[in-house]
Amino acid sequence: QVQLVESGGGLVQPGGSLRLSCAASGFTFSSSVMSWYRQAPGQERELLSYIVTTYGSTYYADSVKGRFTISRDNAKNTVYLKMNSLKPEDTAVYYCNTSRGGMDFWGKGTLVTVSS
Repeated sequence: QVQLVESGGGLVQPGGSLRLSCAASGFTFSSSVMSWYRQAPGQERELLSYIVTTYGSTYYADSVKGRFTISRDNAKNTVYLKMNSLKPEDTAVYYCNTSRGGMDFWGKGTLVTVSS
């Protein structure tokens, strides 16, 4: 079955950096679009970025464009989200996502807290 396991969250000061990882299994990772979302308390889940398959085309939400970078390692079945210049408003639970056969699959998320 599809499994997505996020890691790399934690507490970081404003202006700092983190790299999130999402280890995937149970499906053909190399042919799948992989996405990162986040959800802050009391807010809806927000699409941050996705990376397409063969050519690695990417999309970024305006809120993270220029600060976050998505990448993938098909040999490791892992997608990454490098986050720079973090702001307090980036505090949220970050989720990895993929869609298969019209169904969305999610990891359990990893908490990122940006605070001094």
